[in-house]
Amino acid sequence: MLSTAPLDPGLAQGDPQGLRHSEDQRVRRYASAFADVMEMRAASPVVSDYLDHHEGWFRRCAAPMKVEPIGHRGYSLTLGTFGNFGFEVEPTIGLELLPQDQGLYRILTVPQPCSDPNLDGLYDVEFNASLQLDETSTLTLVRWQLDLSVWIRLPGVITLLPEGLVQSSGDHLLKQIVRQISRKLTWKVQEDFHASHNLDCPPRRRAQF
Repeated sequence: MLSTAPLDPGLAQGDPQGLRHSEDQRVRRYASAFADVMEMRAASPVVSDYLDHHEGWFRRCAAPMKVEPIGHRGYSLTLGTFGNFGFEVEPTIGLELLPQDQGLYRILTVPQPCSDPNLDGLYDVEFNASLQLDETSTLTLVRWQLDLSVWIRLPGVITLLPEGLVQSSGDHLLKQIVRQISRKLTWKVQEDFHASHNLDCPPRRRAQF
């Protein structure tokens, strides 16, 4: 059974401001979903062993995003600047890389303390990703999916703008940010895996999103 419990009870802070269920007109939810495939030129047990030892490749491949460890399977990851109509915030989220279950890996959000009190109650992030290994006769395909939602409390002046404009601009910006991060991570993981196993890396391919 896959657990979404925090790695350390002392790290949990939950959603004290209730952004996900808030009726405050300043709170906006932006969401994106993506899917792609990583081509690994090795058998699935070799790829599984690499993915299982995430304490090495995750920090290397996430750079230049700031990464800090949380327990044995978690990381605090700063996604980059997220903004809308001149209001910007740099979300930091806690992620837990769950042990594989018959070739399926999951990465879920876990609570973490807010490092900057000024940001408390301004945003909340839900990150839900899965990676499924699919072995062929010559290589292993890592099929991944990502669902990302961000709740952000915008300045009151934003409510004076048309609702559709505020929502569509935020959705577009989030899609651009996640697309850039996802593609860079995909390339870096492919390059890191093949370099660490002295294998030729497949050429970069166009994203499926």
